[in-house]
Amino acid sequence: MNPVVDQERADFLAARIADAKRQLLPQWMRPEKELPVVSLPIEWVRFSTLNHRTRAEQMREIEKSGVADLFSGDPMGPAAQEAQLKILSSQEGFEALKQDLRERGQQEPAVVTAEGVLINGNRRSAGLRDLWLNEHLPSARYIRAYVLPGDTTADELVDLETELQVAKDYREEYSWVNEAILIEEIFEASNKDWDRVAQRMRLKPAEVRAQYEKLQQLHQLVAMSNGTRYHADFVGNESAFEELSKHVKDKQPEEARSVRSVYFLGTLSGVNYRDLRHLRRKDASAFVRGEFAIDPTLTSLLSVAGGGANKSTDDLLDEVLGEDSSYSPADLTSVLSFLARRKPEEIVEMPDGTKLPVEELLASVRSAVNSAAKEASEEAKDAQVVVAPIVRLSAALDDILRAAAALAKARAQNSWDEHGFK
Repeated sequence: MNPVVDQERADFLAARIADAKRQLLPQWMRPEKELPVVSLPIEWVRFSTLNHRTRAEQMREIEKSGVADLFSGDPMGPAAQEAQLKILSSQEGFEALKQDLRERGQQEPAVVTAEGVLINGNRRSAGLRDLWLNEHLPSARYIRAYVLPGDTTADELVDLETELQVAKDYREEYSWVNEAILIEEIFEASNKDWDRVAQRMRLKPAEVRAQYEKLQQLHQLVAMSNGTRYHADFVGNESAFEELSKHVKDKQPEEARSVRSVYFLGTLSGVNYRDLRHLRRKDASAFVRGEFAIDPTLTSLLSVAGGGANKSTDDLLDEVLGEDSSYSPADLTSVLSFLARRKPEEIVEMPDGTKLPVEELLASVRSAVNSAAKEASEEAKDAQVVVAPIVRLSAALDDILRAAAALAKARAQNSWDEHGFK
């Protein structure tokens, strides 16, 4: 059940809904889909700290603050609420949302629990609160909201949030990371039944599995960073993680490790996923390592990072990936681990005494990975050129055989012109 933790708030809202008009909320799963709609002071409603649209951002705030129960200890308290407001206000499109609220006002009711916690409409509420407190806009003083029954269960709240996510009129865009985290949570809560997850998400089983598998790759990179990188940092890298997860799915551990290391390095350094595509091959790390060898800065970086022979970093990657691979000359795990655990502004002292910011080292890595991708692409084209004559002749032979088979049928037709054919 979803127990009321603040009776005073619950009583306040109960008084409001006593004579409130009811409206249809189609996404509510119970048969009685008409719920009371009331106007609530914008400063009174509370943001949901269980909002899956902000889960990755919450994970980042927890790591930065060092407060493990920042959002769960006292979710209605000032610390959790201020942190959640900060997240909502910093999301992409917030200023555009405020402008729309300023011009058109609130178009659809939000959804709150029996004690006034927002289940839907968190971003709109944040926008209205900003407009009321900072601009004193009269139309932003109250927010209209459906009020859920007091006996709403936690499972019903997740189902409603999921239904509202897929409903066009209510959808506040999930990032792929937050959607994948929601899928992961439902998957674990559904006894790992993909059909049940797909049904709740209104997606096909293959689609929810694809999101889940992308997230597993991201989990590995974040784990390698030892708290330096966060899931929310990679919202813009969906295509890279999608292509990586598809490629390594059925590959041998050696190739999966090679491609994964290159993709992680490329993602950290800002390589376009379209270029990384050329390095989806068993020797991906060897191509990149070859580029490292001709760049003095990267050669020094390998030395600082341990050259790949650093036992602790190899053990770390093996633990994260669940693999037991021995070091090879083309291995990149040491430099990957070294860079993943450092912030861009950190300074690294090179063997010759030169001090370089990590951001500059990442720029060198980006150049090396791009060069390796170009070389791999050209090699693939050369390979195609070598077999092109055979491929074309095979196709021509196939066409000739098809023509011979068709000729007999064509000659049986009254309109056949044997003279013209000859």
